[in-house]
Amino acid sequence: MNLDHEVERWVVAHRIGWLDWLFVGLSRIGSSGLVWIAIGLVFALHRRRPETAVLVTGAAFAGILESSLLKAIIGRARPHDDPLVALPHTHSFPSGHAASSFAAATVLARLEPRFRVWFFLLAAAIAASRVYLGVHWPSDVLAGALLGTATALLLLAGVRRARPRAPRTG
Repeated sequence: MNLDHEVERWVVAHRIGWLDWLFVGLSRIGSSGLVWIAIGLVFALHRRRPETAVLVTGAAFAGILESSLLKAIIGRARPHDDPLVALPHTHSFPSGHAASSFAAATVLARLEPRFRVWFFLLAAAIAASRVYLGVHWPSDVLAGALLGTATALLLLAGVRRARPRAPRTG
């Protein structure tokens, strides 16, 4: 058994029963990036900057799309010993929850830096919930987090590049 399997088995074997509801809830709010879209909408409305909602939604969906494509190509089987929730029918690598969460958290952290720690803590909790629930290997979550972060950084760089620059006055 490799380290990835050993860590997943250890986490699942050491679940804390009274915290199960929390990890199930984190996984649910992370599905389809919905919590991130909601957070993006709140900041967009509060700051009157609709582009916040558009960027967060785009980042979350890009993370989901990219992870889905990679899952289809790589085809890694999910853990199947004692999952706490229904085992998804898709492949395991990389985690879509982690990819969409870290993509959205990275965009939000750039746009709302005062809250960046909270955004990344939520993203990490959602990602970790997938291992706790027994539906992902730790490397799936790590790869998803890296994929989501890279996706968001590329998206933000593209947006910066596409913005018209103010003419220089000399």
